[in-house]
Amino acid sequence: MNIRNIENPAGPLAEETVTTRRGSSPPRGAASVHFSSRSNEWGTPQWLFDKLDGEFGFTLDPCSTHENAKCSRHYTLAEDGLSRDWSRDIVFMNPPYGREIGLWMEKAFRSASEGATVVCLVPARTDTAWWHTFAIYGEIRFLKGRLKFGDATSIAPFPSAIIVFRPPGKQ
Repeated sequence: MNIRNIENPAGPLAEETVTTRRGSSPPRGAASVHFSSRSNEWGTPQWLFDKLDGEFGFTLDPCSTHENAKCSRHYTLAEDGLSRDWSRDIVFMNPPYGREIGLWMEKAFRSASEGATVVCLVPARTDTAWWHTFAIYGEIRFLKGRLKFGDATSIAPFPSAIIVFRPPGKQ
């Protein structure tokens, strides 16, 4: 297993670290979308995508909207990237962070065994079943500090990681 850190150009954690429990109210002034189930789509910070794209040269973004797609070839929720073949692609995946994240991580893991390289931006939830079933078998890159996703006005309330799944023989 290969583990390393990626520096966040925004620096370490912003002015404060916010801790909440599921079902609790967001702290005053926090970006409420980060603490609710109103959205499970998190727009990838451009600086991070650019750094990874420079290393990997992505050909597919399978879980995006038309507005936040990072690759010209991409699938939206309606186009169902989970049901598509990724085996010939170099995939950048920022999956929905809701309950279905395990399905996306399984798809990434299995697609790599079929020939794809899949780079996943995920919350660093090391206590979850999907992390122990799939993520630990990839190259793990922890991000230093917390990310500011999309047009959010504050940082995410969780740490993030990059998981890289490579085809057999390209480990």
